Amino acid sequence: MSTVALPSQQSAGSDQGVVTGVSPESGPQSSKLDLTPAQRGYLDALTAAGVHTSSELRALSIGSYVCQARAAGQSEQAVRDYVAPMVRSDVADANASAPQSASVIQADAAIDDYILLAGQRLC
Repeated sequence: MSTVALPSQQSAGSDQGVVTGVSPESGPQSSKLDLTPAQRGYLDALTAAGVHTSSELRALSIGSYVCQARAAGQSEQAVRDYVAPMVRSDVADANASAPQSASVIQADAAIDDYILLAGQRLC
């Protein structure tokens, strides 16, 4: 099961799927995350798929929710229903200047990308 810790909850661990901390050279106020290779691959795959996230931490959180729902034995539809509001919010935040209809179309495609790529890269 994968989890994502918020910056104030991050530890020195390096388990796959867990954000391990803020990079030492970035200082405590920076938003640069110390990522595992699996996490970096997931974020890179989202970018390659054309998914524009509002933040890396938020994208990792969504991926973690996908993994947790799958680990709990949820159906594909239940996983989709669970993460869809988070993805829609992320897409809306990332594309705040775009028309609402464009965000809705992007969100529907992004939901599938988040689920597919989290399953391939994080879970």
